[in-house]
Amino acid sequence: AGLKVKEFELLRKNFSDTGNFGFGINEHIDLGIKYDPSTGIYGMDFFVVLERPGFRVNRRKKSPAHVGKPHKLTQEDAIKWFQTKYEGIVLNKAAY
Repeated sequence: AGLKVKEFELLRKNFSDTGNFGFGINEHIDLGIKYDPSTGIYGMDFFVVLERPGFRVNRRKKSPAHVGKPHKLTQEDAIKWFQTKYEGIVLNKAAY
């Protein structure tokens, strides 16, 4: 629902080097949530963490191991996933 507000357009700087991405919206009513005068209008931040299967080896309690560099995601991997999964558009600069 948050990507619909952004019209499936994100900036390249929204993607981190480790394959994650995040974005924010200014008004929660853009999501279709009804306005409540006692709460007011507030913004929201969304953050998506992408990882390949097998990343649990780094966090498990018994015999944790390191995840190798070829197994980690890059910024380009996250951008490619976003474009194929959501048919999103990645812009280099913000259009004001």
